[in-house]
Amino acid sequence: MTRKAFGLAVALVFVAAIISVAVAQSRRAPTGIQLLARALNEGRYDEVAGLAEKLDQQDPAVVALVARAAIARGRYQQAEASLRPLAQRAPTSDAALELGLLLKMLGRPEAGPVLARVASSADAATDPAGLARGARALRALGKFREANQAFRDAASAAPRDPAINTGWGELFLEKYNRAEALKSFQAALKDDPKWVPALMGSALALADEDPPQAVAIAKHVLEINASEVGAHLLLAQQAADAGHRDEARQSLQKALDINPSSLDARALLGALAYVEDKQPEFEAEVGKALAIAATYGEAYRVAGELAAHNYRFDEAVVLTRRGLALDPNNPRILADLGTHLLRTGDEPGARTVLDQSFKLDPYDVVTFNLLQMMDTLDKFVTVRDGDLIFRMHKDEAPVLGDYAVALAHQALDTLAKRYMFTPRGPILIEIFPKHDDFAVRNVGLPGMIGALGACFGRVVTMDSPHAVPPGQFQWEATLWHELAHVITIQMSNQRVPRWLTEGISVYEEKLQRPEWARGMDVAFAGMLNRGEALKLRDLNAAFTDPRTISLAYYQASLLVDHLVEIYGDAGLHKLLRAYGQGLDTEAALKLALDTDFDRLQSGFDRAMDRTFGKLRAALQLPKESKELPNMPLEALRTVADEYGGSYPVQLTYATALRKVGQVDEALRVFEHAAELIPIATGADSANAQIADIALQKKDTTRAIAALQALVNADFDNVELARKLVALMRESGVSDPARLRPVYERITAIDPFDADAHARLGRLAMQGNRPDAAVREFRAVVALGPVDRAAAYTDLAESYFTSGKRADARKQILAALEIAPSYERAQTLLLQLSEARP
Repeated sequence: MTRKAFGLAVALVFVAAIISVAVAQSRRAPTGIQLLARALNEGRYDEVAGLAEKLDQQDPAVVALVARAAIARGRYQQAEASLRPLAQRAPTSDAALELGLLLKMLGRPEAGPVLARVASSADAATDPAGLARGARALRALGKFREANQAFRDAASAAPRDPAINTGWGELFLEKYNRAEALKSFQAALKDDPKWVPALMGSALALADEDPPQAVAIAKHVLEINASEVGAHLLLAQQAADAGHRDEARQSLQKALDINPSSLDARALLGALAYVEDKQPEFEAEVGKALAIAATYGEAYRVAGELAAHNYRFDEAVVLTRRGLALDPNNPRILADLGTHLLRTGDEPGARTVLDQSFKLDPYDVVTFNLLQMMDTLDKFVTVRDGDLIFRMHKDEAPVLGDYAVALAHQALDTLAKRYMFTPRGPILIEIFPKHDDFAVRNVGLPGMIGALGACFGRVVTMDSPHAVPPGQFQWEATLWHELAHVITIQMSNQRVPRWLTEGISVYEEKLQRPEWARGMDVAFAGMLNRGEALKLRDLNAAFTDPRTISLAYYQASLLVDHLVEIYGDAGLHKLLRAYGQGLDTEAALKLALDTDFDRLQSGFDRAMDRTFGKLRAALQLPKESKELPNMPLEALRTVADEYGGSYPVQLTYATALRKVGQVDEALRVFEHAAELIPIATGADSANAQIADIALQKKDTTRAIAALQALVNADFDNVELARKLVALMRESGVSDPARLRPVYERITAIDPFDADAHARLGRLAMQGNRPDAAVREFRAVVALGPVDRAAAYTDLAESYFTSGKRADARKQILAALEIAPSYERAQTLLLQLSEARP
């Protein structure tokens, strides 16, 4: 899934170039200090002390570098002992800065005064090193505006200093300004492509947007510095997020082999134990971290974060509160708690802690965004119906309200019955007309391009149709999808893996309505031909890769379909409950279905051959396929005769015929192509070209048939549906059974189309379904049509027919207030007056 640009595209190219291209630079012979810095950068920590012996042992810069080598090995007491004398003698020196940073990491209150003395030098410093030293201290003290100014001054004075540019980038990264962070890291890497801190900064900046790229950079870092703990930690975090917990542990063990006292490694190791329900191991790892830093609330915050990644949001709240008890003024822990509370539906509690976090750190972008989003939410309309709580924009609620509430009840009733599970409520559903508000509600930052909805167990958030251009999605399918997550997440005791919960949700969409399907059949058949389908063992990880996430959704649904076909609904339910016992995938498959991934893979492969065999055959291409578009017509005719079962060949041949004016022959070949793959879509597809030719020939019957075939396959194409229904009306089609599904498709994609609602209302009245007509005409009135008097009268007539005379009178008076002489309204008012109560 790609995200909204943070300016990352250019950055990705730049960083990839750094990894793949060696940059030759001429340098002067390095000084002793530079040799120490190089040894640190390359992870030769044990050599640093020996190299320093040749230098001035009283130089604070030398002592600071030696101490950093000791800190990298977890020898914190040794580092502190070496730094203290120099920090006392030179309280604004490098040694003092390193001492302050070490004490802050260990949670010692004396860190503040030490850092404050270093920070005080920023105003007086004139040299770049002094400015950068003060900037780092200011950042550690939470004085981000002052730190930013000091880094700016330092970078202006020394624009080619990798350490300064990296420090500035790390400040931006901490404040979630990834675009500016990457610019700074780029500047550093331009002058030193092997500067590990800048490479690590780049990897961290890309970790959420493009995990595979972040992993690639981290692996490149380890080629330069095999002892870089941060790289091992990033690899462990990415492996944990992908569900590869054994792989994550291996990376963490490598980190701990380098630094047995790494607080970050201990925290993540504890988090892994927690999500695997190994409580004693979790408490043991937390204990080891707290023995090093008694107020290290991060041990619980990290566990809460990983628990949330695994759908365990209520537990994330409890864990984060434990972290806050240790470190009550930590703005990051407060912000995380606010995020988790939002995901459990406790919005008042979330606002309280987010306000506290913002007071401590007013420069945290995520906290600011969340509070601003909550201000927007306060203006939403709240609709309560049983265990459902809807929050919608006031301009959208009158249109979406009736449809959304009814559909949500239908979804939960249907799914609860099928899965024999009643979810715990209340269930909060928030629908956002602005996509960035939806994204911020979920992750605190704008973006999340490609995402349409999210589920947190008892909280569902989603885009409204206004959030993206019409034709991007069907909001009803998204709501159904997310409510299916409510069932699977709760039914599995919040332990379902992503491949299964997403697979079930996509499967349930198509099961409920065929037109909610993802429409990837043709693309997937092509992937099977090219050997690009995902292996089942890689399915969960594919959801974290923007290059494969769409395929992961679709293929996961195919796997669920296969599971139901082989093991039935009961087998699927057993699998969900097996995960609820805390089992990993292999154990769950064995317990519930008596199978494993290898056997599942072979059965799935055979099923795909059966399901997609015809499509795959129709997509086969000759060896000379690249030459087809440029072939002379006669040569192309020969190939088309030889490959009569190949849709791409027939399509290419028909297109070439049409270009040279052989329209009738082209039409015949297009129709043959459409028979080969009737579900092909797009402007160049066979049915699209058949419709175009038929319209040129004024053959509306054939054009309607081709357009209907396209609408049946191109589920989200609202303009195509509008084109079809307009042509049907022009040609005199009046059969409600043909018209209604097309209008329903239009309103499913664009529920703010007043004309489509009005026509559905009239069709409902023709079919003597006045209650259905009421809902459609209410939507029309809410949309503020041009002819408001007619809209009110339509609604009044539907109320009258359904026996709701008081409602009918109210609407007819509204119509007459707008147009007192409107004859249809006057007639209905007379009927109301004459009718007996």
